[in-house]
Amino acid sequence: MIDAAPIMRHEVVLGRSEQGRPIVAWETGDPKATRRVLVVGCIHGNEPAGIAIADAVTRAHVPAGTDVWVVPDLNPDGVAAGTRQNGRGVDLNRNFPYMWQPLSGVYDSGARALSERESRIAYKLISRIRPTTSIWFHQHLNVVDESGGDVRIERRFARLVGMRTERLTRYPGSVAGWENHTFPGTTAFVVELPAGPVPKQRIGVFTRAIL
Repeated sequence: MIDAAPIMRHEVVLGRSEQGRPIVAWETGDPKATRRVLVVGCIHGNEPAGIAIADAVTRAHVPAGTDVWVVPDLNPDGVAAGTRQNGRGVDLNRNFPYMWQPLSGVYDSGARALSERESRIAYKLISRIRPTTSIWFHQHLNVVDESGGDVRIERRFARLVGMRTERLTRYPGSVAGWENHTFPGTTAFVVELPAGPVPKQRIGVFTRAIL
């Protein structure tokens, strides 16, 4: 049985997307805790399955001594259009400052690092709360990426959810790469879910693993 912290749950509108849709975060747990977890359900609009997991985490009791931040959908314009990119055609996961470089096409990285509203919203939130662990959901590879943080955390999470780990390609301008480089001692990693919606029973598995 997980020891639950005193219930504290509130919604924060972090800002709006390029097309004006709200980008919302939920904070649950102990805001004074030094152990802080960030969960982002979706950054690529055509990879939305993690939103259901993120929504479940917002409703769960968190362990004592933990502060959990959840952003179910960082790219609502992309989700609405069913596209990887945001409303301006930029791949948000190529738009962060670490190793940013100009890219075009499907992986358009924007005019410069943090050129997009959604990227700046995430940048400001992460810089403010300094999560000790960040989990970014993607699709469709069915693998937990060894993203450059503490591999023990990544592998433990993979065991808990019954997935394998693999070191995927390090891409320029990725948010997990930026976090791991900028905040030493913290761990940001990518969970590549399988294609399609997450089955209901699997949502519970992922929620328990996160907590």
